[in-house]
Amino acid sequence: MPTGKLVVGVTGASGAIYAQRFLRQAIRYYSEVLVTLSPQAIQVAGTELGLSLKARPLDVEAWLGAPAPGVRLLDESDFYTPPASGSFRHDGMVIVPCSMGTAGRIANGISNDLATRAADVCLKEGRKLIVVPREMPWNLIMLRNMTTLAEAGATVLPACPAWYGRPTSLEDLADTVVARILQNLGIEQDLQTQWMTTERN
Repeated sequence: MPTGKLVVGVTGASGAIYAQRFLRQAIRYYSEVLVTLSPQAIQVAGTELGLSLKARPLDVEAWLGAPAPGVRLLDESDFYTPPASGSFRHDGMVIVPCSMGTAGRIANGISNDLATRAADVCLKEGRKLIVVPREMPWNLIMLRNMTTLAEAGATVLPACPAWYGRPTSLEDLADTVVARILQNLGIEQDLQTQWMTTERN
């Protein structure tokens, strides 16, 4: 049975498939997944995934392509929600995909929406924070922001798909990143086998 609570931020960076695939897995392992997504994230999902989603109310099942009873959508502008407070205990936060603007604001202590505030809370409370940036190339400001996040205790996990598992679809390729996110949350995932643990052809 799924247990625990996970906070997930979805921003407007390219890579909507990562959010979609990750959330499908997250509901398998967590009883409650609290999600905040930006209006730009909804636009990107429409562009990249071919989904016609309304910003309010968002059809979570249409977005994920599967029932998601454990997903609780939060208003990105509402600071009167549990993840905005350090007294709310949870098992960590993942921002996937994480735009460079969001990463930069977190790195510099600017909490202008629920995602950045919740991330700031994770850092000050010493909770797990994983940011999954999807951008290339990185300029010096971006590099310094990522260094600041890592120094502050966040895990920077760039969306860099792996090929050694011989993925046969875009979904398989995206799942190589999702698998690493799950592993960094301490989950024994079953999306991808560990390197060199199976016989090679």
